[in-house]
Amino acid sequence: MDIKIREGYPVKPAALQQLYEHAPWAKGRTVQEIRKMLQNTDYHFSAWDNKRLVGFARVLTDGIYRATLWDVVVHPDYQGQGIGEELMSRILSHPVLSKVEKFWLNTRDKFGFYEKFGFVRSDQGMVRENPKGGRNRD
Repeated sequence: MDIKIREGYPVKPAALQQLYEHAPWAKGRTVQEIRKMLQNTDYHFSAWDNKRLVGFARVLTDGIYRATLWDVVVHPDYQGQGIGEELMSRILSHPVLSKVEKFWLNTRDKFGFYEKFGFVRSDQGMVRENPKGGRNRD
C-alpha cells in the first residue's frame, strides 16, 4: 500500500463526510457544512490510498502566535499504519506552522498519541457552546 500525504489537495466534501462517519465526534456533519468548513480552513492535510481519502487533519492559525489542530481522523481500515503520525509530522514540520508559538487541540481520549508530538495536557482553556446549536448553514 502506497499512502500519499498531501497538503491542500482538493478534498471532495462527500468523501470527507464518509471518512467523518468513522469518528464519533464528527458524525452527522453535512456535505454543505463540510464544504463551508474547508473554505474557511487555513491548512488541511489529507492521506490517500490511490484515489481513496483515508486520513485527514486541518489547522486554523494566525501564522505566528496560535494554531489550532482539528479533525485528525484516519479510516479504521488504515489505522495502525503510521498515517496519523505522518499527518502530524507534516503539520508540525510545515514551513509556516513549524514557527507558530503555541498549538492547541481538543481530544477526549487520544492523549498518548498527541503527547508523542510534544503536546501536554493543559487546563488553560475554556469552551463556549452556542445555546442555539450553532452550525451556520447559509
